[in-house]
Amino acid sequence: MLLSPRRKLFLTLNSNIFMGSKHLYLLKCTVNPPQSSRSSSSQALFFQSRRELLCSAFSPKPISPIYHRASGYSYTPHSALPIPRPISSVNLETLDVADPGQLTTLRQKLLEIGIDGNACMPGQYNGLICPRCKGGVSSEKSLSVHITKDGGAAMWTCFRAKCGWRGTTRAFADVRSTFARMNRVVTVKQPIRAITEGSLQLEPLCNELVAYFAERMISRETLQRNAVMQKRNGDQIAIAFTYRRNGELVSCKYRDITKKFWQEANTEKIFYGLDDIKEASDIIIVEGEIDKLAMEEAGFKNCVSVPDGAPPKVSDKALPSEEEDTKYQYLWNCREYTEKGSRIILATDADAPGQALAEELARRLGREKCWRVKWPKKNDTESFKDANEVLMYMGPDALREVIENAELYPIKGLFNFKDYFDEIDDYYHQTLGFELGVSTGWRALNELYNVVPGELTIVTGVPNSGKSEWIDALLCNLNHSVGWKFALCSMENKVREHARKLLEKHIQKPFFDVRYGKSVERMSIEELEQGKKWLSESFSLIRCENDCLPSINWVLELARIAVLRHGVNGLVIDPYNELDHQRPPNQTETEYVSQMLTKVKRFAQHHSCHVWFVAHPRQLHNWIGGPPNMYDISGSAHFINKCDNGIVVHRNRDPDAGPLDTVQVCVRKVRNKVIGTIGEAFLCYNRVTGEYMDVDAASEKR
Repeated sequence: MLLSPRRKLFLTLNSNIFMGSKHLYLLKCTVNPPQSSRSSSSQALFFQSRRELLCSAFSPKPISPIYHRASGYSYTPHSALPIPRPISSVNLETLDVADPGQLTTLRQKLLEIGIDGNACMPGQYNGLICPRCKGGVSSEKSLSVHITKDGGAAMWTCFRAKCGWRGTTRAFADVRSTFARMNRVVTVKQPIRAITEGSLQLEPLCNELVAYFAERMISRETLQRNAVMQKRNGDQIAIAFTYRRNGELVSCKYRDITKKFWQEANTEKIFYGLDDIKEASDIIIVEGEIDKLAMEEAGFKNCVSVPDGAPPKVSDKALPSEEEDTKYQYLWNCREYTEKGSRIILATDADAPGQALAEELARRLGREKCWRVKWPKKNDTESFKDANEVLMYMGPDALREVIENAELYPIKGLFNFKDYFDEIDDYYHQTLGFELGVSTGWRALNELYNVVPGELTIVTGVPNSGKSEWIDALLCNLNHSVGWKFALCSMENKVREHARKLLEKHIQKPFFDVRYGKSVERMSIEELEQGKKWLSESFSLIRCENDCLPSINWVLELARIAVLRHGVNGLVIDPYNELDHQRPPNQTETEYVSQMLTKVKRFAQHHSCHVWFVAHPRQLHNWIGGPPNMYDISGSAHFINKCDNGIVVHRNRDPDAGPLDTVQVCVRKVRNKVIGTIGEAFLCYNRVTGEYMDVDAASEKR
């Protein structure tokens, strides 16, 4: 349906359509309207009076019946509409008129976000060029702007698919927009203003200000070379720091006696002292103009100061684009100068905002070419704040030494050995703890294998060789000797059975009075209660309580929590084949094992937690009873390639070869020569209590 312009009222005798400034009535049109009980003489009288009234004002031409729709509703095309004439006697609704005050405010607010509100008429849809996308390559008027009739609100939409900017605002409310940056009023960029010393009414420094700078160790010559001037404002005099490029005045920053700063509006933001770094390979950046002058007193003219001071903290947002980086626009304006520099020394203030400024500058200039200064100590708890403080209290030589000893700006993941000198000293003096490893508790293994926090030990052996029993015995020894605590992820053991094995080794008595216990006395109730307390204090369990298989990530996350909550020093994962090893279709098992072991090693190193990982060998063909090799582990050779220590536990099964209780511990790999070496040791296994003892100690006990 084609609607006529608003604030006009039309009535066609044939179409039964009423149009008004606010209401549209569609009346069902039929050739012979049916008479119903609801039809009354009042209705007929209403329509008759309406028609007679409007016929006095209109001279409508007949409308063709072709414009009656099949749906039963009629409409009037634009070409068939009559030309309206003034209606003097009809009591029409009062027309809406925009409030001039709020319309002016609304148009100003639209202008501040880039929309020309003066080109928009209230109550109409206006097509403009979008200030966000500029209408694309064709500069089309893709922005539809609608201002309400009262001039109190506006809405807009850009119909370009690549833009889609839309939003609303009111004359006395904030802007709402689909773009986060438009949630605030954006000031329209004003043209750069040309200024001169004369237009700013600048004067040479008076003697009082020269004396003020002399107290801060800044000479008259330095002030003159940097064109430091003054400006009078009534009875007040402010210091004027002139910002120049190629000798011409670009901007000016003022400082009064109360340390209040302000700058000339609508001037270009650049570094203070920009001409001094024009051909410099080393550039020093400080936080204030006086610090730049102090650097010159120390012999460094290749120094500039930022114009806007420091932020309160480092932004946690991504680095903005050049157009959006308004706070640091001076960096973009001076990019041709900073790009030529091979080394940029950040000598910002020592306080938190100064360090935040250094980080923001490094983010934009490139950390790889940045250095930073370390201001000297003022006392035991404080450091000097900036370059001028060092110059005043320590002199130019000390300031020069600070700059010459600037350090490389830290880059995440890139270090120098000097960053670890303190740790190396502690390692040398053995003050960290367990530098040489913790003894396993068996003399036969002291020269071969000792336990160091943060390492990964892979343990393997043919089935029923006692791998898990040997690890349990090792944990008990470490707990008894140095008080270590452990997290156990043992999927092959029921909790009660694992508790029995540990208690038997701890109490050195059998849990039950049955066959394997022989004639040895069973542990008492009191010993059991003491043992339960020991279990609770020394071990944490990592178990899946449903039928799901645990993944390595799940295990390591719970182990991390156990380290933080319970202070565990060791983690046992027993065995590898009980974990969930789902991997992407395009990843081989070798690649998966490599990635998995890398995660385990990083966990061990980061949390200073020793990890024992039990892995079964693959099926051995033509096995003659000897211990397997580490390369026989099922899955990948990475088990021996990536581990810090590799151990094979093997039990004698041949009576002719020796006692059946003899267990062979083969140390196949030791990465750290400080804690052991490759070799073999023999232990005696006590089947009654599950203990492992040195062979000579077992003979003496017998």
